Amino acid sequence: MAYQATGQTPSGYLNPGYSISSEVGPGMSAPPLSEGPSAPTFNIDFDNVPGYEGTVAGGGGGFLPPPMPSFPNPPPPQPEPSQAQWNIPSISEDTAREALALYASSKCCYSSAPAKDGVITNMEAFNTYRYRLETFTESRSTEWSQKPYHGEPVDAFTQPIPGPWDIIAQAPTLFNDSKQVIKVPYTSSMKNCHYCMGMGRVACKHCAGAGNKVCWVCHGSGNNHGDERNCHHCNGRGRENCTPCHGQGSTECSTCHGRRQLLVNINLTVKWTNNSSDYIVEQSSGLLLENLNQVTGKELFKDAQYLVYPVMGFPDLNVVSAAERLIREHQTTYSATSRILQQRQTIELIPITKVTYKWKGKSHIYFVYGNEFKVNADNYPATCCCTIM
Repeated sequence: MAYQATGQTPSGYLNPGYSISSEVGPGMSAPPLSEGPSAPTFNIDFDNVPGYEGTVAGGGGGFLPPPMPSFPNPPPPQPEPSQAQWNIPSISEDTAREALALYASSKCCYSSAPAKDGVITNMEAFNTYRYRLETFTESRSTEWSQKPYHGEPVDAFTQPIPGPWDIIAQAPTLFNDSKQVIKVPYTSSMKNCHYCMGMGRVACKHCAGAGNKVCWVCHGSGNNHGDERNCHHCNGRGRENCTPCHGQGSTECSTCHGRRQLLVNINLTVKWTNNSSDYIVEQSSGLLLENLNQVTGKELFKDAQYLVYPVMGFPDLNVVSAAERLIREHQTTYSATSRILQQRQTIELIPITKVTYKWKGKSHIYFVYGNEFKVNADNYPATCCCTIM
């Protein structure tokens, strides 16, 4: 439905063709200044669109529950025979030494002497598993969009409006975050600008619509300080033209840009999110678990389907328990507010080698971990303090 401007001037607002004179001569009373609002405070009256109730401007449409899945859950997998305990082979001494040398060379204040001259006395490998569950979801929200009207065609209610989950969106590659904003068909209409009441201009907030304000030099007296001569800035008037509105008392509406009318429609925002949770089995090496977030491991198990089931038959019961807990949490949390498109679970074996070595008669340790052979050596024995000038 289209709305036309009436041309009437609401009380307290300026007609676009009307200006207040800034020429206030001596003896004339200046227009009173006020701090009132320069525009109405109410919002635009959006249409009530079936299926999009509660959609507001700028705040989204709130909760848009997804439709029920159109296909049943897959049958649960059958338990597999238990595998033998996985053992992590220790890396070679040459690999451990090269990793420490590379680590020292990456630090501006670390000497390479311990890596070159240190004698490795012991190397110990540890079993460490990382279970990761990824739930790829699609969520949808709506909001009213508005912009200055420039004669675009409007199509509100010319045909049945598709529901928010009936609109086709181009999904990205699985397990990759993405977002798409789609204009909902048959929801665009033209309305009077709510900010300026369809006038295209609003009272200037700097002069409260007067077009002039008190002279900042003489503070409205019209005289110079200490004598009776006219103020040189305002020529004795006591007031000066308002610069922002050029003395007109009104400025162009920032919402409709002077067009008086707005083109409004509903926008649908589709978000694809890869929600990931990790669980790392505690190990007794002494390396903090947070270090393992930066490396990859050897993939032992991978399963991807619409809804995954907890792993069965894995030798470490901590991993089995974590898988059951995380799968239950993901399906409960994300199915309520979004549509689950795919789940993926993996188990990695992260290699950790604890290296003990002697340098200058003292024993020291460091860790080499991950497929990247990353090094953690918090107590490296040959550091110095340097200052960058």
